[in-house]
Amino acid sequence: MTETRENRLKRMQMRSMRRGIKEMDLILSAYAAEHLPAMSEAELDQYDALLRENDQDLYQWVTGQVDAPEPLADLVAKVALTFQK
Repeated sequence: MTETRENRLKRMQMRSMRRGIKEMDLILSAYAAEHLPAMSEAELDQYDALLRENDQDLYQWVTGQVDAPEPLADLVAKVALTFQK
């Protein structure tokens, strides 16, 4: 059974809000609320991959302490822009 787009967006929004560290809850939930509804399926696939990453790594990538891996670098840069607002 495939997941509907509506259910996928809800799942990803919830996963963005319920992270391992509070900082990533705030950063990713703000990004998801602003961007998830307009994302293409390919963009959602990439965001889903980002959600599977470790919070400590994500935080370092978003804050620029460490470079993000190439497959996620563009998305991490977009998330970082939301964080910097």
